[in-house]
Amino acid sequence: MATSSKQGAMESDVRSPAITVERNPPESRLQQLGIKSWPKWACPPGKFPLKFDAQETCYLLKGKVKAYVKGSSEFVEFGAGDLVIFPKGLSCTWDVSAAVDKHYKFDSSS
Repeated sequence: MATSSKQGAMESDVRSPAITVERNPPESRLQQLGIKSWPKWACPPGKFPLKFDAQETCYLLKGKVKAYVKGSSEFVEFGAGDLVIFPKGLSCTWDVSAAVDKHYKFDSSS
């Protein structure tokens, strides 16, 4: 359900909400996105149900998460150093095994 290796043309063809994980993007990509100017958010280990009313892009500084998409037993795992995109309308539960510290941005146009 997630695309983790390549970003690309097929992404726009996905009809069901999918979590996209870009593992360890280069510093140049992070600078291009302006991540250091984004707000920060943190949470302790635990389980957190989330619903994304807008697309969110986040970059994890610390932590480890398994995100279980609502209505599915599958999960997407991501952690420190990953750039993650959650599509608008997605409902999932975060199972946080190591405290999270992240930069995030909501896309109001999505």
